[in-house]
Amino acid sequence: MIVRDPPSALTLFFVMQGSIVPKITGRIVGVALLTAIVLLVDQHVIALPRISIAAMGIFGVALSLFLGFRNNAAYDRWWEARKLWGAMIADLRNLGRHLSIFVQGSEDRAEIVSLGVAFSHLHRGCLRDVDVSAEISGWIGETQAKALTAQANPADAALRTMADRIRALAESGAINGFGQMTISDTLSSLARSQAGCERIATTPLPFVYSLMVRRTTYLYCWLLPFALIEATSWFAPVFAAVVAYVFFGLQAVTNELEHPFRNVQNGLPLDAMCRVIEISACEALGREAPPMRTLENYVLT
Repeated sequence: MIVRDPPSALTLFFVMQGSIVPKITGRIVGVALLTAIVLLVDQHVIALPRISIAAMGIFGVALSLFLGFRNNAAYDRWWEARKLWGAMIADLRNLGRHLSIFVQGSEDRAEIVSLGVAFSHLHRGCLRDVDVSAEISGWIGETQAKALTAQANPADAALRTMADRIRALAESGAINGFGQMTISDTLSSLARSQAGCERIATTPLPFVYSLMVRRTTYLYCWLLPFALIEATSWFAPVFAAVVAYVFFGLQAVTNELEHPFRNVQNGLPLDAMCRVIEISACEALGREAPPMRTLENYVLT
C-alpha cells in the first residue's frame, strides 16, 4: 500500500508510483493511433461516417455509471478486507489481555499467544499463496510449524491448536469456566474474520458484470474517433487519449482493488499488519518487540 502525502501540482502529472498509467499505456496509445488513422483516412482517402457527439456523450454517461458502480463494489471489498484485518489485530491483542487475566502460567500464556502470531502469518500465507514457515518457526518451533503448514487450512489448524490448549487448561483447573468462555469468544471472532477474508479472496466480482464493462469500454473508445472527426479535428487523438486514460484507468483501478490481498502497490499491507501483531504479542509477553516495518519508496507491504 502506498503511503505518502499528496504530491504538488507540479509533480502530480509525473508521479508514476501507484499510478495505473504504465498498465494502460498500450491501450491509450492504441486509441490515439486509431483516432489518427480514422482522421487521416477521412481527410485524404474517403469520407467516413460520423457519429453524433451528443449520442457519444449519452453513451459515455452510461459507461461512467457502470464503471462507478463497479469501482464502488471493488472499493467495498478492499475496505471490508481492511476492517477484517483490523478486527483480527484487536482480537489478538484482547487474547493477550484475557490470558493475562485468566491464565496464571507464563509458559501457557506464551504458547497460546505465539500460536496467535502464527495464525496471523499462516492466514497471510494462505491469502497471498506464500510460504511463511520462516516467520512462524521462531514463534512455535520448526516441528509445529511443519505440522501446521501441512494442513489443508493452516490458519484454521492454528486456531484448533489454540482451542485444544485452552481446553487442556480448563480440564486441569488452570482456567475457570468464565475465562474459558471469554477466550473461546475471542477465538470465534478470529475465525469469523478469517472466514470473511477467505470469502473475499475466493469470490471475485461477477465475471459477466466485469465482461460487460470491459466490452462497453472498448466499444466506446473504438467508436469515439468517428464522433471526434468534425468536433475536434487534429486534436482528436489527444482528446481520445484522455478519454481512454479515464475509462481504462478506472477499469484498471477496479481490477486492483477487487483483489485486496495481492502483494501489489495498492494492496493491503499484510506484512506490516502481521508485524503489528508481533509487536503486541512481544509486549504482552514482556519480550523485546521488533521494529515496525518502514516504508520503502513510499510503499508499505
